Amino acid sequence: MPGLLHPLHDGHAPIILHNAFQDAIDALEDWELGNDEPVIDVNDRQVAISTVFRRLWTCTDILPSRTLDVVEDLLPLRSAEFKAGTSTYADAAHSLWQLCLQKRAASHEMSQ
Repeated sequence: MPGLLHPLHDGHAPIILHNAFQDAIDALEDWELGNDEPVIDVNDRQVAISTVFRRLWTCTDILPSRTLDVVEDLLPLRSAEFKAGTSTYADAAHSLWQLCLQKRAASHEMSQ
């Protein structure tokens, strides 16, 4: 396996990346401002959650409805952009990655 995370295949992610995406969302929900960006275990290695979101930027797999519900809760101002049955991991990954950057910047400001 090249790199830390499995590659996509024709826009599709292996189940390990789907699971990592869900773990990254859970960690993002629990991220308290002032703390470093959370990391999750993937293949017995520590991976920053933003790295997981970035890996899925081109994933064309449809988000499960339970995952979509959490994404909408995390991004209430953008929830109208997401549609059940058509929103992809890529759609959510872009927005969640941006949220990570915002939280990282805010946490950095708080620690100074």
